[in-house]
Amino acid sequence: MAPTPSSKVVLESTGTESADRVADVLLAFSQSDRALGVSELARRLDLSKAVVHRILQSLSSRSIVQPVTGESTYSLGPAAIGLGTKAWSQLDVRSIAAPILRRLRAETRETATLSVLVGHRRVYLDQYESPQEVKMVVEIGPQYPLHSGASSRAILAFLPQHYADEAFEELSGTTPDTDRSIFLSRLAEIRDIGYGTSINERNTGAASIAAPFFDAAGHVLGSVSSSGPAFRYSSTADDDHAVHAGQVLAAAHAITQSLEARATR
Repeated sequence: MAPTPSSKVVLESTGTESADRVADVLLAFSQSDRALGVSELARRLDLSKAVVHRILQSLSSRSIVQPVTGESTYSLGPAAIGLGTKAWSQLDVRSIAAPILRRLRAETRETATLSVLVGHRRVYLDQYESPQEVKMVVEIGPQYPLHSGASSRAILAFLPQHYADEAFEELSGTTPDTDRSIFLSRLAEIRDIGYGTSINERNTGAASIAAPFFDAAGHVLGSVSSSGPAFRYSSTADDDHAVHAGQVLAAAHAITQSLEARATR
C-alpha cells in the first residue's frame, strides 16, 4: 500500500533527522583531539546512548570509525582517512602553496614538498623537484606515520599529546630500543625552533628540513619541506643550514598567511 501524503512527510522528516544525527557524530570526531565514547557523544549531542551506539555500529561496519583496542571508545577509521585525502585534493591549499613551493625550490635548488595531515597519518600532496641531477623525489598519495621523518615530526610536534603517545607506541613496535624521552625532546625542540630535520632516517640516503603550516584557528594542517640527498645536507656549514632552515620556515609561514587571508574573505 502506498504511503499517504502525511506518512510520506513523516518518513522524509525522520530520514532527514537521522542524517543530521550521523553528520553530527562525524563532526564531533573531526573536531575532537582524542577518541570518543558512546556516553560522551550522547552527552555532547543530546542524543540517547542507544541512538549513538547504532550510528557508531553503522559507521564502524563501513570502516569510517573504528573501536580503539582496549578501550570503550572510537576513533576515525581508514575509510574516513580516505575521504580526508580526497577532500584535501579538492581544496585549494595545493594551488595556494604552488608558487611558494616553486620559490622555495628556486632558493634551495632542492625538492620542495607539501604534506598534509590526514587522520593520524601524513600524505604528500605536491612536490616541485630539484633541478639537480641527484635529487629526492617523493610519491604522492601514500600514507606515512607521524613518528619518523622531518615532514611528519614537524606536524606531530604541534598536535595534542595523545598523537605523540600513539606515534611513540607505533614506533616502539618496530624499534623497541627507542627512548621515549629523546623522542619527546625532539618534538619539544621542533616547537622551540619551529622546524624539524632528518638525515638518512629511513636508510634511503635522503635528508630534509620541514616546517609546519596552520589554519586561521592555529591548528596544524601540514608541513613544507626542502629535501635532497643526505650528503648535501650533512656537509652543509652551520651558516648555510640556518639560511636553508629560514627559507623553509618562511615558506611555511607564507602558506599559513595565505590560508588566514582566505578564511577572512
